[in-house]
Amino acid sequence: MKLTMNIDDALLESVMKATGIKSKTRVVDHVLREWDRRHTLKTLLETNLGLSEDEIIHAFDPAHNWSELRIAETPASYGKRTDPD
Repeated sequence: MKLTMNIDDALLESVMKATGIKSKTRVVDHVLREWDRRHTLKTLLETNLGLSEDEIIHAFDPAHNWSELRIAETPASYGKRTDPD
């Protein structure tokens, strides 16, 4: 959708620098998607994912070794930003 907006230039440049996104359109899209993702997560957490307290307690296997899973994870690559498409 094509849209004309008045956006603070300094704020837009700051967000572009922080994210590493070079396109104004893509940075606005990125910020809107991130806000929507965070709002969805907040809503899910506020509603306990739609589960009762008993369902949450029993949703995880107490015998599961979380440390083992973390050791098996591939380390994150920091310092390199990618442009979302």
